Amino acid sequence: MITNALPDIPRSYTAICEWAACVVYIAVLFRRVPPRRSVVVSAIGLAALIAVQYFDGSMPIWFWIVGMLLAFGCMYLTTLFGAGTGKREGLYITARAFVLAELVASLHWQIVTFIGMRNGRFADYDWHAVLLLVATYALCFGLAWLVERGNFSQTTPTLPTASAATATVAITIVTFAMSNLSFISTNTPFSGSMGQEIFYIRTLVDFCGFAILYAQQEQARRIEASAEITSINVQLESQHQEYLQSKENIESLGRLAHDLKHQIAALRAEVDPEHAAAGFEQLEKSVQRYSAQQHTGNPVLDVILTTKERTCADRGISFTAVADGSLLSNMSSMDIASLFGNAIDNAIEATSKLADPEQRLIKLALFEQNSFTVVRIENYYDSRLKKDAEGNLRTTKRDDQHRHGFGVKSIQHIAQQYGGEVTIRTDDHWFVLTVLLPRQTGLMAM
Repeated sequence: MITNALPDIPRSYTAICEWAACVVYIAVLFRRVPPRRSVVVSAIGLAALIAVQYFDGSMPIWFWIVGMLLAFGCMYLTTLFGAGTGKREGLYITARAFVLAELVASLHWQIVTFIGMRNGRFADYDWHAVLLLVATYALCFGLAWLVERGNFSQTTPTLPTASAATATVAITIVTFAMSNLSFISTNTPFSGSMGQEIFYIRTLVDFCGFAILYAQQEQARRIEASAEITSINVQLESQHQEYLQSKENIESLGRLAHDLKHQIAALRAEVDPEHAAAGFEQLEKSVQRYSAQQHTGNPVLDVILTTKERTCADRGISFTAVADGSLLSNMSSMDIASLFGNAIDNAIEATSKLADPEQRLIKLALFEQNSFTVVRIENYYDSRLKKDAEGNLRTTKRDDQHRHGFGVKSIQHIAQQYGGEVTIRTDDHWFVLTVLLPRQTGLMAM
């Protein structure tokens, strides 16, 4: 291990660098706390980081890793409370801030050692050193702020998936290990043996780690933007379908009104009460079919329920829906279409096979209960449910055997995205699918 060949970075420099990295990300993130709290937490974070660094310096060399973990913990708490992030979001951001701090500290000290070796001295706290520190940190962290502010939204929270957060932490650990390998041992294929060479390797590895994390976040932003565009297109398509259905309804009502004139005239001339009653019943069914229109408070859900209701009517299925669409305000149009479309399609497919028309029943309810949004879809069935080797439901569609259970899996995936869960039960020939979605939790928040 190299202990005396190279000068150590002053503990106060390291603490300031770690603190400044946290401040950069607090500045570019969507903050859910008042500015005063961010300032107070940042000040406390700086004091805590300085204390941890000097405490680590007073301990034996084997305590070095523990000291770095303590510093990372202080950075995590500073980000968590300074920006009001979620736990997973805070871990994701702190890992990025840690790599940035390592990069800036390494670059600054590489410059310091280069100047010191040429001048034959190392002056940690004279005015030349302080000026170089301020200039290097201001330039590096200013560039980092300019780069990262376009990579994070200041209007919505950053909500990394569990896999993205895990990957970020893994990249951080590998970057830290590889960049500091030369300080532990020079007898490896990836270590340097000369002073400036060691600092050069460390700076280069830290820069590569930061670039990888930047590319990871940029890709996540692009995927999020693509999903948002898809969601907007789904909503626009739903609105277009709603327009087409409204247009069709108007045209149908016009034809119906024209036919009603003749049918009413015929009924007035009808003297047989039974024939008159049958005629009125037929008129009632015609009017009911064209007047059916769902109004839940969510335009996407309105189109889905109206369309499915007419499909049910064509197949002789009684479809009942009681839904408060306003509860879906935080759900994307694409997820609404997938969740309700798959669930109702499965119910229609199962119910259509029933021989007895009176058993063709589907019930849908969307309501709030105990801070949960509850989606419950029930349908009658009289056949044995089919399951695969893993216990997942198999489809009964003859032309879709190779994609068995994808509808239910899609519903489960959407529920998990919003921190919810799906339960399926059967009760006296009733198949009941229930989706519970927490009202307080945003997409993938922790």
